[in-house]
Amino acid sequence: IGAFAIGLYAEGVAVMLFYTVGELFQDAAVGRSKKNIQSLLDKRSKVAHVLNNGKYHDVDPEQILIGDIIQVKAGEQVPLDGILLNDSAYFDTSALTGESKPKTIYRNEMVLAGMISINQVLEIEVQKKFVDSSFARIYGLIQSALTHKAPTELFIRKFAEVYTPIVVLFACLLVGLPYFFFENYSFNDWLYRALIFLVVSCPCALVISIPLGYFGGIGAASRNGILFKGSNYLDLIGKVDAIVFDKTGTLTEGIFKVRELVIHNFDRDKFLQIITAIETTSNHPIAKAIKDYFGENSNEISLREVKEFPGEGLQGVIDGKDILVGNSKLMNRFGVDLPHDIRNNAKTLVIVSFKHEYIGHLVIDDVIKPDAKSIIKKVSQLGVRKNYILSGDRTEIVKNVASEIGVNLFFGDLLPDQKMQKLSEIKKENKIVAFVGDGINDAPALALSDIGISMGALGSDVAIETANVVIQTDQLSKIVTAIKIGLATKKIVWQNITLAFTVKLIVLSLGAFGLATMWEAVFADVGVALLAIANAVRIQHSKF
Repeated sequence: IGAFAIGLYAEGVAVMLFYTVGELFQDAAVGRSKKNIQSLLDKRSKVAHVLNNGKYHDVDPEQILIGDIIQVKAGEQVPLDGILLNDSAYFDTSALTGESKPKTIYRNEMVLAGMISINQVLEIEVQKKFVDSSFARIYGLIQSALTHKAPTELFIRKFAEVYTPIVVLFACLLVGLPYFFFENYSFNDWLYRALIFLVVSCPCALVISIPLGYFGGIGAASRNGILFKGSNYLDLIGKVDAIVFDKTGTLTEGIFKVRELVIHNFDRDKFLQIITAIETTSNHPIAKAIKDYFGENSNEISLREVKEFPGEGLQGVIDGKDILVGNSKLMNRFGVDLPHDIRNNAKTLVIVSFKHEYIGHLVIDDVIKPDAKSIIKKVSQLGVRKNYILSGDRTEIVKNVASEIGVNLFFGDLLPDQKMQKLSEIKKENKIVAFVGDGINDAPALALSDIGISMGALGSDVAIETANVVIQTDQLSKIVTAIKIGLATKKIVWQNITLAFTVKLIVLSLGAFGLATMWEAVFADVGVALLAIANAVRIQHSKF
């Protein structure tokens, strides 16, 4: 209206046009993001093999009824909760429960949706419809957690709510108040001064450079293998004062390896021949880890009458002598006397007995990532006050990992809902909490946390899509990089805010007293915006 009043039609039209186009782009981006989030949440088993008239047919899991028989092939995910009809089976439950060790389930025991059959074809009698399955329940937890997340608004939006009406009020007062104080008052002169005031006060430098600063930070993070799903998370990560870590696949590799070999009063070569020969007969993941560790044994020995005790181990006969390889349950079954330190060992042990006498054991463990220990120290130096470990794995194993990497606060044996409950308690004790995880069971916690960080390379699709930040290389050290980028971005943004306000206040003051022309106003608006933009793009060329 002011521009039209003094004949500056082109300027008036341009301002309104640019503003409208900007709003259209913003609305389109927001709408697209909401659709993407909705589609990303719809991740589940699309097909189930159901028995009908003696043959298996592929159908949608939502159409399967309680009592139907479904088939799950090796490597497939169980689509619905049900009872196992096979004698026994091994399941990878790490994505669902966080348990690193494969779980053995026996006939008529419950199998949960989301578990993965490791090495055999299974038959399962469905006990729950899809909407009531454990997998669907976890998705419900995700959506519930999302509703508890407080929206984080960018500074410019909060700022505009206060800044804009104040500036417009001052411009109106600049036109009207002088009438009461100056005898030679000229409406057009004071309107011109008020328009200069409005041009100078136009927040272009902030509106352009602040989002660009965040965009530059997101670009810098991407080049370092870190994906931020919004500039608000880039801002939040620099304010984190507590980080909660999942264990399996996050702090550890998620792969079984032999960590230690202990032989007790027995020939080493024969010990290796025995354990290699008997483990070759099994497809269990721990057996595979042992075979990978020792390699192929060239010395053939006579192994007979191999029998597997699911969840316990293997029994065989070599040269007429009884051989047992398994856990303490198997040893107790056959009355093998174990040393006290073996019976009370919290680690995963593969115990070997010859003629029902203990001759040694292997320590099998999920290997801790090389940078797990250093990450705790580095994030503390960046202002993170507390570090926690929450895991579905056994508390004793979690304690060992926590002790090795230097974390004092840890909790084990947690189911997905228990993990959320514990995280809620942690949030009450800390201002900004980040959660780092990778499994399906971590998704609700990732959603509930102030900023969820997923380890992308090995993480489940659900965890990756729910998280706010994805570490694409699975390197824990990238969390330190992400925090550094967040802090650098915040620094640049506040530099631009200070620059814009300082210059604008000076020119505004001069304009109010008629000492600044429209040229100074343009510099305070466009010129400062260009300087701020140049400062914002620096982060894209910085090294972290």
